[in-house]
Amino acid sequence: MISNSSKYAIRAAIYLSLYSSEKHKVGIREISKNLSIPSPFLGKILQVLGKHGILLSTKGPHGGFALRKSPYDITLMEIVEIMEGHDVFDLCVIRTTKCSEGSPCSLHDKISPLRNDIKLLFKTQTIADLASEFRHDRSRIKI
Repeated sequence: MISNSSKYAIRAAIYLSLYSSEKHKVGIREISKNLSIPSPFLGKILQVLGKHGILLSTKGPHGGFALRKSPYDITLMEIVEIMEGHDVFDLCVIRTTKCSEGSPCSLHDKISPLRNDIKLLFKTQTIADLASEFRHDRSRIKI
């Protein structure tokens, strides 16, 4: 449903909400190792999130990354839209173009109600929500 870029961006944001602060930045090697994300790919993702105001980035020996915004203010939708664009949940699952009520694909009527529920979930769930669940039961959620 969402790309690996979005998944990795969400996981990295959760990790940073748990292990970084304005005074304590986390290096890319640590994030990459602990989340099993290739460093070059992660670097590009973190750079994009930084350009969009989600992350702070500091260079140098004590550099690294931290959240710029409160994890309570970062929704999953915000991250997905940064990584994939605004219409990611509106794309047809069969066609390469959009389908609609007037020109539906064979799955349109079945997927349309689910799509709205998924959009609502991504708009309301925050990084803080997911980090809270991880803090509560680390075995339940693997980031």
